Parts: sequence; C-alpha cells; structure tokens
Amino acid sequence: MVFQFENPDDSPGFLLWQMSNLWQRKMNSGLKKLGLTHVQFVLLAGIIWLSQGQETVTQAKLAAHAKADIMMTSKVLRALEQRGLIKRETDSKDTRAKSLTITKEGYDLAIAAINVVDKVDNEFFRILNDQVTDFNSQLLKIINANNS
Repeated sequence: MVFQFENPDDSPGFLLWQMSNLWQRKMNSGLKKLGLTHVQFVLLAGIIWLSQGQETVTQAKLAAHAKADIMMTSKVLRALEQRGLIKRETDSKDTRAKSLTITKEGYDLAIAAINVVDKVDNEFFRILNDQVTDFNSQLLKIINANNS
C-alpha cells in the first residue's frame, strides 16, 4: 500500500488541510470587504491583545504570540505601517527591536474586523455546538506539543 491510510478521510493531516483551506477562504472573503488579509488581521489584533498587558509590544513578541515566521511578520507589519494602521519605532530599551503601537485608524479597523472574524468563526464552527471547548483543547494540545 502506498499510503498509511486506507481512505483520505482517515488522515488527520489531510482533513486539517481541507478544513484550514475552507476556513481561510471564508475568513478572507469576509475580511476582504475591510481591505485586510487574515494575517494582517491576526497581527493587528495581536498588537491590541498584547498591549492590554501594558508591556511594550515588539515584532518578536508579536511573532511569538501568533506563532508566525519573524520575517513574514516584519513584511506584513511594514505594509500595515505604510497604510497608517500601526507605528513601528526603535525600542527605547533594545535598539535592535522594533516596538509596535496601533494607530486610531488601525484600532478602529481591527475592531470592525473582530466583528467579521467572530461572525465567520461562529458560522464555520456552529456544527460543534457545545463541543467547541473540547475542540479547542485538542487543538491546543497539538499546537503545544509541536511548538518548538
């Protein structure tokens, strides 16, 4: 037998890939109306989330929070900065680091996007009903086991 699984629907990786593609398609469709990609939204929302802790948000902290590639994070942040949605400045404590702040325009756009994302998520995962917490626990178990 060529494949480990008898049926493609028995492969968790293939199912995850299919589900991720379906979810991303719906998410990007909703966010397109706001002129955002999903990764741009994740980084904007991440800045807001991390800023609530009153600590300086740096590109490195944001990339770690999003579990995103640091170079991709930098490229996307540069585009957000060019649109006037964030400010990137040399960190006062570490001149190698860039500290991030969200502008009023960026904050307002992120809040609008959060509403879109919540709606898409609620519709996409509605089939889970009261099993969302268990589903999230399983996802976190996989993420934490592979986060190295």
